[in-house]
Amino acid sequence: MTVVSLVTPASTASRPFGRAAAAPAEAPSFRAALRHLAGGVSVITTGQGADRTGLTVTSLASLSAEPPTVMFGLNLSSSSFSVLARHRSFGVNFLNATQKQIADRFAGRAGEKGEARYAGANWSEGLTGAPLLEGALATLDCEVEELIERHSHAIVIGRVREVRLGGEDAALIYWRGDYERLGWMAEEARTALGLRGI
Repeated sequence: MTVVSLVTPASTASRPFGRAAAAPAEAPSFRAALRHLAGGVSVITTGQGADRTGLTVTSLASLSAEPPTVMFGLNLSSSSFSVLARHRSFGVNFLNATQKQIADRFAGRAGEKGEARYAGANWSEGLTGAPLLEGALATLDCEVEELIERHSHAIVIGRVREVRLGGEDAALIYWRGDYERLGWMAEEARTALGLRGI
């Protein structure tokens, strides 16, 4: 086991309570640790028409069930931040195991930006006007309730206005720097159970 201290004992005594010492050299260790945390892959969509953009996230979390509220982290330097702040709405699209290419496009792995990230998939509009992915495991249409800026990121809190449920397919997850699948696709499950043709 490798132990990496992000704050030295001497620095804790000399700083005010609650204020962390800057440790930019330790960011790679922090990122390496988080690669071991498996997370569901979602695409966040925002904007309308030619002003559409979005990003791939594994940091989405439920904040509250009553009222339905979600949150995720968004880099302040991301091109999606200004669009989201301007439109004040976004879609959350839970990807199934066959939608890795969509995850890659919204992560900009081949340099796609803005509206180009929407190519090769079918989209509809939610109540807020946010783009929602057809064929996703589920989608949430959200209004921005609050943007809390901390360090390099904003915590985006969104109130869910509409929920659309998709199929019972395998989920796309992210673990150790790569995509994995969790579960079976619906057709695979039917075949395994001998239900093909029923």
